[in-house]
Amino acid sequence: MATLPVYNAQKEKVGEIAVKDEVFGVEPKVGVLHEVVQWQMAKRRAGTASTKRRSEVSGGGRKPWRQKGTGHARAGSNTSPLWKRGGSVFGPKPRSYFYPLPKKVRKLGVRMALSDRVKSDKVYILRDFGLDGIKTKKVAELMGRFEVSKVLFVTKERNEVLELSARNIPYVTVLPQAGLNVYDILRHDYLILEEEAVSQLEERLLS
Repeated sequence: MATLPVYNAQKEKVGEIAVKDEVFGVEPKVGVLHEVVQWQMAKRRAGTASTKRRSEVSGGGRKPWRQKGTGHARAGSNTSPLWKRGGSVFGPKPRSYFYPLPKKVRKLGVRMALSDRVKSDKVYILRDFGLDGIKTKKVAELMGRFEVSKVLFVTKERNEVLELSARNIPYVTVLPQAGLNVYDILRHDYLILEEEAVSQLEERLLS
């Protein structure tokens, strides 16, 4: 079981916290992380692309010209895919791109992503964020003290004050621990976790 330092908003060390190796000490595997990110991206796809088949385009109903004697190729309908403004043959239709992925694999992916950030010394644990109101400047100063950019803040529960304070800072995201996922961990360089969120994360990811 490893221990990580706990800081306050002024980057003063105020204690230590023991973290479980099963969550923060897992050897990352690119294949698992890639699989989970692919699943997340597929789940987010709108799947609203749609084209009209030959039965759905306007026209048709009458043979354009007689079968023989015109010098033209035979034609039965002006909705044919061969014609201008004709229907599409294999165009997309609205669909869901979702596919199931075992919960064990999803949780393993989060544990691996967290472990990778811990291994790279890119995880900070804070006792509090030092906010008494919605102040973007204070969040920017906090990031400056820790010398970080592209940060993912993880809170024990939804923190609207922190969300509103950080929303105008580029490449900064605020998530409650219940919503922590592989994609958001990997697309941010640093993680700043609220101290109380750590035990909740461990409990969720090991259940």
